[in-house]
Amino acid sequence: MKNPAALAPLVLVVTALVVGTVYARRRGYGVGGETVVRCRDGHVYTTIWIPGASFKSLRLGWYRWQYCPVGRHWSSAVPVRDDELTPQERASAEAHHDTRVP
Repeated sequence: MKNPAALAPLVLVVTALVVGTVYARRRGYGVGGETVVRCRDGHVYTTIWIPGASFKSLRLGWYRWQYCPVGRHWSSAVPVRDDELTPQERASAEAHHDTRVP
């Protein structure tokens, strides 16, 4: 490569994604794959949540605007820490998955 400085933005983005994923996992969020999320109306469901990537939702910082399969509406969603889920909510989230493909 003729100009190593051209890689700097890519290295910064990848580093930010890795650090964000590690931070979220240490805080108790199941980020990076199947993640339990809660919509604005309180419904819980499982979705694929990859930091820095949005294929079927609109990213709004930590929140995402996506389709809620439980309430069948569009809403903001945010990851839920595993220790904040009741057994009933966990079972409901496992029973409700959003679409796999955008």
